[in-house]
This record gives sequence, structure tokens and C-alpha cells, in this order.
Amino acid sequence: MFRRIYILLAFVLLSATVPEDNTYEKSYYENGKLKSEGWLRFNVKTGYWKFYHENGRLSSQGHYEYGKKEKYWYFYSKHSVREQEGHFADGEKINWWLFYDKQGRINHKCQLNKGVKNGFCLKYIDNELTSAEKYKNGKKIKEWSSFGAFRKDNSMSDLK
Repeated sequence: MFRRIYILLAFVLLSATVPEDNTYEKSYYENGKLKSEGWLRFNVKTGYWKFYHENGRLSSQGHYEYGKKEKYWYFYSKHSVREQEGHFADGEKINWWLFYDKQGRINHKCQLNKGVKNGFCLKYIDNELTSAEKYKNGKKIKEWSSFGAFRKDNSMSDLK
């Protein structure tokens, strides 16, 4: 009986001395503007974070897991124009990424693996698809300037 009470008491004391340590962190530039904000767990970035340019406008936003960028992220210019967006896994850019021109229109979409072009890149001018390129480990291996030529060589399922 005393042994059970001792084990239960030890468990309660240990769980009370190891807090979750979840804190919301904000950092600031020297000019007083917000630089970043998000959650820390055991002093490591976790959950949703936002970063800001020195002018106070949003620079990027997305998720962290164990201190590494994960899931979907957005990146913006100093003038609040979206520059790029896409997926991270284990801190590396993966899958489809969208890249924007200075007016915030899609310039190109690329499949990435560990931050390197690996798959297709679709190029746009004024929001119209103009060409496609295929990459392997960062090297361009083929280019198409018409949708018909692309379809001749590829299946639409290749774009997944």
C-alpha cells in the first residue's frame, strides 16, 4: 500500500517539476517595430510564426516543428506583395512552389525537392501559361513552348 502511494507521489512531483514550457515569443527591431512572433516550446520554434520587415510589414509566415520550417509558407516583399509560397518538410522546400512578379502575379510554378528544381516548371506572362520546363536535380532537361507539344510528351498526371 505504501509503495503505491510512494510511486503515485513521485509521479505527481516529477510531472509538476517538468512544465510544458510553451511561451509566446515576440522580438523587435531596434526601431521598436515587431520583428517576429510565434510559439516556443522548450526554447525551440514550434507552431505558427510570423516575421516582419523593418518597416513593420509582413515578411513571411508559416509553421515550425522542432525548430524547422514545415507545411505551407508565404513570403512577401517590403511592399506587402507576395513573392513566393510553398511547402516545407524538415526545413527544405518541397513539392510545388509559386513564384510571383513585382505586381504579385504568378511568374512561374516549380516542383522542388530539397530546394532544388526537380520536375516541372510552368512559366507565365500576365497570368497566361507561356512555356514549361522539366528539371532533374536542378538541371533543365527539356522545354516546351506550346501546350500541345507538352501534352504530346507528358501526361497531365505528371503535374501532380
